Amino acid sequence: MGKKALRKSGRMAGGAINAVMKLLVILIIAYPFIWMVLTSFKPYAETTVYPPTLFPKDWTIEGYTSAMGMIDVWKFFKNSIIVSLAVLFLQYLIIIPAAYAFARCKFRFKGLFFGIVLLGFMIPQQVTFVPIYMMFSKAGMLQSLWPQILPFICNAFGIFLLRQYFMQIPEEIIEAARLDDAGEFKIIMKIMVPMARTAIFTIGLLSFIASWNSYFWPLIMTTKDAYRTLPIGVAMLNSQEGGRQWNTLMAGNMFLVLPILLVYLVANKQIRKAFAYSGIK
Repeated sequence: MGKKALRKSGRMAGGAINAVMKLLVILIIAYPFIWMVLTSFKPYAETTVYPPTLFPKDWTIEGYTSAMGMIDVWKFFKNSIIVSLAVLFLQYLIIIPAAYAFARCKFRFKGLFFGIVLLGFMIPQQVTFVPIYMMFSKAGMLQSLWPQILPFICNAFGIFLLRQYFMQIPEEIIEAARLDDAGEFKIIMKIMVPMARTAIFTIGLLSFIASWNSYFWPLIMTTKDAYRTLPIGVAMLNSQEGGRQWNTLMAGNMFLVLPILLVYLVANKQIRKAFAYSGIK
């Protein structure tokens, strides 16, 4: 009995230590976000006191009104939405058929073409932005949103990941569909896409976050604020004259972060459903 009690107390102590360590990791990760949220509701005077305080003494939306007065938040927000959704939609139109072709179709130089796709995945944007900039400049498209959309409609990582999922689907299912006179388009939409929803939602989530947070590309591909996205607008808050207003800057970051959190919550739920649906573990 004494040994059983000792083992039980040991398991309880281990569980308690495990819970404390998890809570500590969560607090370390979440603290910067909590600080940002609370600072956005502080008046400017409270952001300059020493020692700094975590919770505001006087809750106010001064930072939000100041941010909206300094920059046209809704214009930058609209541009970010258009760019992110357009990139996501066009990527799906390209990567799903491309991944299916690399996974299930036979054609000449298939390995070579897939190697080129992987090469595009490994080349950073900083290497290719000069020729792409020159191309859009000669086409007279710099004063538009297209330079922020068209270079990203072919997602090499998305093609690679989706190809791996398509290759896991049994060939017997596809052959049975072909025996029922199903064409390639119907096979993709009725069989491949539902069984690879996990990868599709994951690719969509990563693509949306990457497009939404992009700073380098909109900065070099645009010269007018009318075509710039929200990360550029938030950076403009940091460069305003009169000192750094932390409450205003954190309020601008809230405009930038909240849509990502909402998209993640929705996509995360769908990904969990897709895991249960497909049986992939």
